[in-house]
Amino acid sequence: MKSQDNRSLAIDALRGYAIITMVLSATVVGGILPGWMYHCQEPPPTHAYDATIAGVTWVDLVFPAFLFAMGAALPFSVGKRREQGASMWTLVGQIIGRAVLLTYFAILVQHFYPYVTSGGEQTWRHWLMALACFAAMFAMFMRLPKRWPAWLRVTIQMSALVLGLVAMLAMRYPDGTGFDPHRSNIILLIMANVALWGSLLYLFTMGREHLRWVLLLMLAALFLSSTVKGSWAETALKWTPLDWFYQPWMLKYLFVVIPAAHAGELVRSHKAACPVPPSPPKGGCNDSSPFRGLGGLCLALIISNLALLYTRQVLLNMAVSAALLLVGWLVLRRGQGFVVLWRGLFALGAALLVTGLLIEPFEGGIKKDPPAFSYLLVMGALSCFLLIAFSVVCDAWKCRRATRFLTMSGQNPMVAYVASDLCVIPLLQMTGIWPLFAIFAASPWLGFLQGVILTSLAVGVTMLFTRLGCLWRT
Repeated sequence: MKSQDNRSLAIDALRGYAIITMVLSATVVGGILPGWMYHCQEPPPTHAYDATIAGVTWVDLVFPAFLFAMGAALPFSVGKRREQGASMWTLVGQIIGRAVLLTYFAILVQHFYPYVTSGGEQTWRHWLMALACFAAMFAMFMRLPKRWPAWLRVTIQMSALVLGLVAMLAMRYPDGTGFDPHRSNIILLIMANVALWGSLLYLFTMGREHLRWVLLLMLAALFLSSTVKGSWAETALKWTPLDWFYQPWMLKYLFVVIPAAHAGELVRSHKAACPVPPSPPKGGCNDSSPFRGLGGLCLALIISNLALLYTRQVLLNMAVSAALLLVGWLVLRRGQGFVVLWRGLFALGAALLVTGLLIEPFEGGIKKDPPAFSYLLVMGALSCFLLIAFSVVCDAWKCRRATRFLTMSGQNPMVAYVASDLCVIPLLQMTGIWPLFAIFAASPWLGFLQGVILTSLAVGVTMLFTRLGCLWRT
């Protein structure tokens, strides 16, 4: 595993929270829980998509939170390698290679999910294919030991990738179709695009942060112009040379990732200026005792925005948010060490939140799909407040054991993402346990309990492989 000197446990915890809640939201029983337990635009009981519904739920936060963690990690990955002397074009090659692997990953998993391969009733054949795919991905994506010869590591990975491609080409589905690059996991595909464009934008604007923000504003102007029918901007944002990989609308998620990169720079600067000793002395760089309520304040901002925007009490939400932001400013206006970090992160979150709420009526209100600007800015703000809360708990208070399930999942997120569908559920099916889960459809509480059980099993699998050092490079 990587040295902890090049990691932020708060960012790991944020990533872990995002991936765990992503799995939880996908494994609760559908149709029987309250509407705020699902995507706002896909209400129960049918979960039919309704583009006219404005609002957000906690489920709508999990994907932006993951993208925020991705952006916040850029200074620790791209930034550090550049500072250590890696050439610009070496890093460009690594960024493109990562995007290619993520795209391959997105296509591969969608071709082997049991509910895709079966088209209906699942059998041992479909479950074994899912388990085989899960096992093969360790050879494809795992960071193999550096003590192994480079030729051996490359041979293992390339052989696994080629075999995976051959297996996909050989697939035949119940509807008569075969391999299709358009058959991909949309969440992973967006991640691949955002990782590519966000990393390149960060790399070429290192040390020129003002230019990064200017380019982001220009991108916003392009998206606004594209709403004019028949304009050149509309044509530009519809053009794609590879529609199965790149869709211009995916660039909107840069409005989460680029502000997150600024947050990551604040975190990395703090780690460089204030290394945490085993027992931090009071009054020094790591004194946070006067600010124990900051995490609660951030959680209050998150919960109030999610609840009031879901119930469409927009004006009340602006008033409550303004009051909480004022309290945060009063709490953080003086101090050093962690307070300097939290002040910077809180200012970033406040700027994103206020801007997002001011433009909330635009595009028909805050909506996840298609992603409205208010959605991206508000969710980026709430993700920033989550990062502050995790910084308080993981870094200042040093609650390492209680948050280990978050940080370990955050260090191996792609294993956590597919563990449920490609490992846990197939094993439950093969052992005859899965039919017993039918009882969880009897009530909302049991429906939620199913999600908790399946998510806990997926987290257990992830923690096991993380502890063994089996980390996927995606």
